[in-house]
Amino acid sequence: MITLKILTVLLQPLGAALLALLFALLLWRRRVGLARGLTGAALVWLWLWSMPWASEALRASLEQRYPMRAPDDLPQADAIVLLGGGIEPAAPPRRLDVDVNSGGDRMIYTAALYHAGKAPLIIVSGGRLPWTPGTQSEADAMAALLQQLGVPDAAVLREGRSRTTRENARYTRDLLATRGIHRVLLVTSALHMPRSMRNFETPGVEFIAAPTDVEVVERAHGVLDLLPDTRALDGSARAFKEYLGLLHQAVLGAD
Repeated sequence: MITLKILTVLLQPLGAALLALLFALLLWRRRVGLARGLTGAALVWLWLWSMPWASEALRASLEQRYPMRAPDDLPQADAIVLLGGGIEPAAPPRRLDVDVNSGGDRMIYTAALYHAGKAPLIIVSGGRLPWTPGTQSEADAMAALLQQLGVPDAAVLREGRSRTTRENARYTRDLLATRGIHRVLLVTSALHMPRSMRNFETPGVEFIAAPTDVEVVERAHGVLDLLPDTRALDGSARAFKEYLGLLHQAVLGAD
């Protein structure tokens, strides 16, 4: 898992640009022309994916595959599966409680689906990565936050072992099978939904996409969208991660 994550980072826009610059430095005395070409390519590549218009187009190509729908427009299901990624678990003594990050809309959306009567059970799926602070799993953190949003603890089932999307699907399938669940609303970010739906494909179980955390909306673009922006670069990196995950799954059958 560590090796795959390192490769993913190195293939994202910033990592790839830094690798190209490193090779340029190593080649500068022996192959000046090639070194200059690598330097120019790295700068153009980094600028491209730092521009808001390019970053938004890339993210929209993923998000628009499964449009977000209001709770009333979604069908009834046996359960809601909520994937981790929207919170930062408690990590005393600095972080005393669960923090909601930029992907936290999924928590509110899941609670809204439950209160709308779309399913009687919520399965929260997410473990704890060994290099992250704190001892609380994402599943426990999400369950605690859902209680604050009015969801009773008895309606929440925790899956706290998974560390990847593939493991989310594997361990959640076991819970679904033991409870005879055949129709599920799958909640995660719109950006992550295509890869999640691919992983969760299961014979005999219908997974219905219920994306949230939508980042890209229709808007007019101007000259400023051609200038580099750190938020745009971060968005591009996350989109690259999703496409690399889809490619890896298509080639090797795994995340």
